[in-house]
Amino acid sequence: MKKTMTLLLATMILATFALAGCGQKDAATPADNKAAGEAKTPQSETAQKPGEEAFSMTIRHINVRDTAKLTLKILEDVVKKTEQDVAGLKFELDGVEDTVNRDVKLKAEMSAGTQPPIFNLFGGADTKNYAAAGRLLPLNDILKEVGIADSFFDLREFTVDGKVYGLPESGFIEGFFYNKKVFDEAGVQVPKTWDELLKALETFKAKGIIPIALGAGGGDGWSVNMLVNSLIVGFGGPEIQEGFATGKTKWTDPAVIEAFKRLQELQTKGYIDPNALGLKYSQGQANFYTGKAALLFDGSWAINALVGDTSTVKDHAGFFRFPDVGGPGDGYINGGWSNGYGFSAAVKDKELETVKAFIKNFYTIENQKRGLVETSRIPSMKNITNIEGANALVKSVGEAQGAAKGAFPAYDSLVQPKIKVTLESTMQELIGGEITPEKAAERMQQVQEAANSGK
Repeated sequence: MKKTMTLLLATMILATFALAGCGQKDAATPADNKAAGEAKTPQSETAQKPGEEAFSMTIRHINVRDTAKLTLKILEDVVKKTEQDVAGLKFELDGVEDTVNRDVKLKAEMSAGTQPPIFNLFGGADTKNYAAAGRLLPLNDILKEVGIADSFFDLREFTVDGKVYGLPESGFIEGFFYNKKVFDEAGVQVPKTWDELLKALETFKAKGIIPIALGAGGGDGWSVNMLVNSLIVGFGGPEIQEGFATGKTKWTDPAVIEAFKRLQELQTKGYIDPNALGLKYSQGQANFYTGKAALLFDGSWAINALVGDTSTVKDHAGFFRFPDVGGPGDGYINGGWSNGYGFSAAVKDKELETVKAFIKNFYTIENQKRGLVETSRIPSMKNITNIEGANALVKSVGEAQGAAKGAFPAYDSLVQPKIKVTLESTMQELIGGEITPEKAAERMQQVQEAANSGK
């Protein structure tokens, strides 16, 4: 599966950039999270026509940060078009910060059966659980009806027992973004091994530069999990994380404990920003794009912020995959198509008509091009051509991905939601020096066993 995913991504990205020029778009600010993680957008001003029965529908999205304003604009354009296509329709855009939506709000709504008609949805375990509860609308027939059933690179994370329950908005790749200027001035080469990485980090630390930028405070513990995800796979191979939910592998296995130890090593040696637990994800990200840090471990979705108007590194930011650690996962890279839109199984006739119109208007080649060129997002749909203006950093990400041995999905698409949340808080404690790698592994295994037994 990993090699297949790699080939799909590599083919898409490299083919895409064979036709592309370079440029950049969008911006970001250090404190771009909304305080409560929500942003309501008033209903549109589309006039109701005589004889039309008015009705409204909510779209839950996660484009609430300043860095997502161009992504929101694409959605708003689709909303306007869909309102024109469906008589009497008025949308309400319900913007919610992604972690709040995924871990709190949508989870509670799914439990109560009060989910919005259209909402941001993660693939993997989230989709599997919500589909099992009967909350998600199967999309197979709709995809055929609107003619896009074969248009996506990969729908596996949104497919359960042959039924498609969600559509990825874009793809992602995770790895190290680095400041080429800082590297050059320090005489540091891109590290290919763990030892080379440590040597580079020590050099940056000695120069008073934050080696690795990170904002993992509060509800943003997920950001440190990206790093530990790659460490676990590096030491245990791509298959290790697939075995947690089945009991085949354990969090107390040597490969996981070694991964936790390496993360702790980065913290104890001062290579991770010592203020990481006091910063939000976006603030940690900003420490990189304002030139205060040499490295940032992040996903390709960060490109939009790294090349934004407020970035001081937009002309000299590069990307490389996680260095080899000497394990069976060396050479692989984290990537896939995990985040998109799902639809409520409870929609009625007019709402179902709206869902079809939304899918038809949102999932188009034109919007995929806009996503790549205007927001530096990796497309989820095939046959993207003529995308002059796309960013050079996206090309760098694509080249690193294309050179990888294979790709593996994010661990949280394979484990129960409770495991994701527990790992976030546990890794926060680990980099805070409050728990040992061994105790962290024991806690994770206990929670995993409880989750596997349905408790």
